[in-house]
Amino acid sequence: MAKYRKLGRTSNQRKALLRNQVTQLLYHGKIRTTEAKAKEIRKIAEGFIALGVKERDNFETVKVQAKVARKDKDGKRVKEVVNGKKKTVYDTVEKEIKKDMPSRLHARRQMLKFLYPVTEVPAEAKGKKANTKKVDLPQKIFDEYGPKYAGRNGGYTRIIKVGQRKGDAALEVIIELV
Repeated sequence: MAKYRKLGRTSNQRKALLRNQVTQLLYHGKIRTTEAKAKEIRKIAEGFIALGVKERDNFETVKVQAKVARKDKDGKRVKEVVNGKKKTVYDTVEKEIKKDMPSRLHARRQMLKFLYPVTEVPAEAKGKKANTKKVDLPQKIFDEYGPKYAGRNGGYTRIIKVGQRKGDAALEVIIELV
């Protein structure tokens, strides 16, 4: 008995396909794909969500001192002249940050090792690099999916059969987070 489906691809193509589809499923919440791919995606995605549920509260809040550049009313950095050179003025502020405990840090790194980085682009800035921001997908798993599925023992995804695809008659499904 095989442990996984080969999906008619070489190992590196298969790994890239699964990484991409799992990343998109966790980011968007549902994707449309073939049944065989969905069953493979389900195994990986449910493992990551289970990690998120297990490690959701495994952090400590720490206060730290941080230097932040002072800004004027237009949002530009304030500079002052010191010894004939322009230097940015910094203010010290106190911030609260979440510090991961070792097991949560390990879980985060396991996720980052597999998931692709996601960049969010606003609709009005489409095609431009301005105003894009990187999405921290492991943080989303810990903060959103962890508490959401805390009372659930597995079964975080649902596969809904849609019908056959027009081109090759492959059975298409929608895989979504419950």
